Amino acid sequence: MKANKLIIAVAALGMAFSALALTLDGAKEQGLVGETESGYLAAVSSNAQVQALISDINAKRKAKYQQLAKKNGISLSQVEALAGKKAIEKTSAGHFVQVNGRWVKK
Repeated sequence: MKANKLIIAVAALGMAFSALALTLDGAKEQGLVGETESGYLAAVSSNAQVQALISDINAKRKAKYQQLAKKNGISLSQVEALAGKKAIEKTSAGHFVQVNGRWVKK
């Protein structure tokens, strides 16, 4: 039951992140950023603008992950791992994901 609520919350979180879709999607379309197994974005090809985008989004993600962890009585790392798995699953074809430390196009 608790796991189902967590999965729903993480899915809702994914939808919330799509509100930033234009900037984030643009960076993904250009191959500048990708999803990682840690639940955070990382730079595939870095510049100051990309780093600012990543820092902003990752800070928001971490705050939300901390809320979810506290609400569900689990560790931050458990939420991060679940969110990373979901983010990689939801990544569109042609966008980058980081698997075992290597960038690959999905």
